[in-house]
Amino acid sequence: MHFMRAIRSKGILAWLIAALAVGASVQAQEGPYPARRITLLVLAPAAGPNDVLGRLLAERLSRTLGQPVVVENRPGGTAISATEAVARQAPDGYTILQVPPSHVLNGSLIANLPYDPIAGFEAVAHLVSTPFVLAVNPSVAARSVRELVALARANPGKLTYASAGPASSHHLSGELFKAMSGVDLLHVPYKGAAQILQALATREVDMTFISVSQVRPLFASGQLHGIAVTTARRTPLAPQLPTLAEAGPFPEYDVDVWIGALMTAGTPRPVVMRMNREMNQALGDPQLSARLNAAGLVPQNAAPEAFLEVMKADQKRWSKIIRDLNIKLR
Repeated sequence: MHFMRAIRSKGILAWLIAALAVGASVQAQEGPYPARRITLLVLAPAAGPNDVLGRLLAERLSRTLGQPVVVENRPGGTAISATEAVARQAPDGYTILQVPPSHVLNGSLIANLPYDPIAGFEAVAHLVSTPFVLAVNPSVAARSVRELVALARANPGKLTYASAGPASSHHLSGELFKAMSGVDLLHVPYKGAAQILQALATREVDMTFISVSQVRPLFASGQLHGIAVTTARRTPLAPQLPTLAEAGPFPEYDVDVWIGALMTAGTPRPVVMRMNREMNQALGDPQLSARLNAAGLVPQNAAPEAFLEVMKADQKRWSKIIRDLNIKLR
């Protein structure tokens, strides 16, 4: 009996040694990271802010890493399958997933999601923030947060706010505003930002929460009025606007519509830290930063652990609101 156990133990040990030898051999063949092409999966269509970010980063990283970084767009229904593929592939650092906040919400929105949005990945970098602003059409008799709250309380259920659909950042920002202020607003979903802006321009809806970059020209022309930004700090993209925490009775209101980078869980720590360092350096470049600002994106600079905490906090906060509203995408 003991003899057989010894044989089995020796067999297991030999298998482990062989596996480690194979891994070391592959690493030796490839050389220091990166030794070949890196794919950056962008879960959004071409030409939008997510795509702009991905392509600017890929261009810069290709130069600094000495290997091509190639962008592949995986929008809409392909995003889930692309994310699942990354979660299941070898943790070698050669595929990077660029994700928006919806990544951490999908577990609450989609039944039987085939991966864990947190445990299935390594946080790499908090790339940018996309500041949102609370905007109203000119017919709304409010030019401050307190005036808007007073107007909504005097007219429960009559003021309308537009979103890009259930569980979108616009929608969740509005629901958090409702929960914190205690006002009753009517949610009106549209298919995207263009339809939201059209509805505001024609005064079909009263207000929305939307990316600052998409409404700055309308503020300048007087077609819309900015009330406050949703982030904890004022944004350089609209420095004249207060935060909701400053301007209203919402000291804890903070909606940061971020974009971040992930790798497969188990990716070696040196690989994660190399990419984090390269990405932070790229985002700190004044010229690249200015191009991102023009697209409505504010570069961030954070360690992987800090970005992981952002994801966990958003998952916890938004999943409660999603459950309370019984929102399901499928």
